[in-house]
Amino acid sequence: MKNPLTLKQVIQGYLLSIGARHLSPHTISEYKNTFNKFMPFVGSDVSFASITRQNVEAFLASFTIKQPGSKREKNVITKKTLLHYHIALAAMWTWAVSEEIVSTHVIHKVQAPRPEQREIIPLTETEFKLLLSATLRSKTYTRPGKRNCDYELPNTERSRAILLLMLDTGFRANELCNITLKQVDQRNTRIQVFGKGALERSVPFSPRTAQALWRYLTTRPEADPDEPLFITSQHRGMDRGQLAKFLNFLAKRAGVPNVHPHRFRHYVECWIMGSSP
Repeated sequence: MKNPLTLKQVIQGYLLSIGARHLSPHTISEYKNTFNKFMPFVGSDVSFASITRQNVEAFLASFTIKQPGSKREKNVITKKTLLHYHIALAAMWTWAVSEEIVSTHVIHKVQAPRPEQREIIPLTETEFKLLLSATLRSKTYTRPGKRNCDYELPNTERSRAILLLMLDTGFRANELCNITLKQVDQRNTRIQVFGKGALERSVPFSPRTAQALWRYLTTRPEADPDEPLFITSQHRGMDRGQLAKFLNFLAKRAGVPNVHPHRFRHYVECWIMGSSP
């Protein structure tokens, strides 16, 4: 090749490719984050074909791994994050080989990092009931010269619908946030969702969840079928970051530690297997 492509040029081409394939925004964001770290390490103008296994291994070895139980520190990452870096680079090299930019898949020669295996403890029935209760009213407070009082929380119907739907289905954060109104079949109590790899599946939900969804949707009588099922106070679709903040808020109010979508997912798996969570 008379004019070999630089790393920067290959990254630009690959990002255009995955954009055309409509990968999830989260995946694209993770890939960009990896490339933005890799380019300064090896040089953005270096010939892509000249990058070696040793360059990639040195890049992965340049990070400090967070130890279990330690606090978060700047420039310290988990083994899972390191694995994501390896996956992003491998995906780009696979594309580069298919486009005949290079003939050798360098990343196949680099051993993938092994992430730590963390035990995910499902929510208990008591914990879930505490979360549901936390959606109803504020904590009791006292004003000078007044008796103890509280107030009804906003978005209670939405909050209960989210919790019950997650409990019934074990949806991933992205799956839940990407649901539109037209994907919800209230009559047959099912939702069509697109999971990893754009695989479509029909997921049932319980009559109790159907009632919660109905109550929530009565607060949005003018909603368009293409609108997201769950929206924020600013009437925008909820994203995974906002979902995490919502769960953290409820968890603090309910006194339930470590609440995240995977704990709902494992609750569903326990129920399917016939064991108590």
